[in-house]
Amino acid sequence: MAAQLIDGAALSRLWRARLSERVTALKARGTLPGLAVILVGDNPASQVYVRNKVKACQEVGIHSVLETYPASLTEDALLARVRALNADPAIHGILVQLPLPAHIDAQRVIETIAPEKDVDGFHVANAGALMVGRPGFWPCTPYGCMKMLEHIGCDPCGKHAVVIGRSNIVGKPMALMLLQANATVTICHSATADLAHHTRQADIVVAAVGKRNVLTADMVKPGAVVIDVGMNRDEAGKLCGDVDFEGVRQVAGWITPVPGGVGPMTITMLLLNTVEAAERAAR
Repeated sequence: MAAQLIDGAALSRLWRARLSERVTALKARGTLPGLAVILVGDNPASQVYVRNKVKACQEVGIHSVLETYPASLTEDALLARVRALNADPAIHGILVQLPLPAHIDAQRVIETIAPEKDVDGFHVANAGALMVGRPGFWPCTPYGCMKMLEHIGCDPCGKHAVVIGRSNIVGKPMALMLLQANATVTICHSATADLAHHTRQADIVVAAVGKRNVLTADMVKPGAVVIDVGMNRDEAGKLCGDVDFEGVRQVAGWITPVPGGVGPMTITMLLLNTVEAAERAAR
């Protein structure tokens, strides 16, 4: 029997309806949630991502400001703009779209964003808060993955979760969130000697490496929940994930599609973090 699909697009619509209600409540109290999005350069993928984020803000009533700059923008100029947004009371969340041009130190830019406005959850203060289990902003992609598990009634407590990938954006925070939910967590990566050995034992697999077919049907435990964070293109130019979808769906219990799985939830969690930032500022 084929795996059930975890429909990220449908779940996103549910979450955005709830967020719209929270935005309405904030407006009634005199606070309009505001998100500033900064795009440097003309990376086509980044332009699409930014456009989707701005559109999503409009859907739920968040005020969004999109600032675009040429790739020649200096690091000092970008840092100055971030500091100005830090001081702007109308802006509750700041997002600098990655990747940045090579001459700009992305980590320095991230660390310049005020932690209380770091709705991407990349600042070291928020990463540290996640590490020790304190309130903060969680990175949007793994946060969305956790909401998807919650939606299908998959409680990670006592389960074995395998995360494939160790990036600061997805892999590491994903492992920490699962650990906080009392899962037993294994992190696999490019230096893992026998990936299949680990994934065959997993009740939950999160694939987040940006490599096609890193997870195939013979590597999956029957009935497992498989979350595909990857975004790649096949030989025909069609979007696909890290998982061999057609093969794995015959073995897994639940699986996310690409597109229409994790992607919509990532943007929705950005909206959630922005609304929460506005709520904290309004207290």
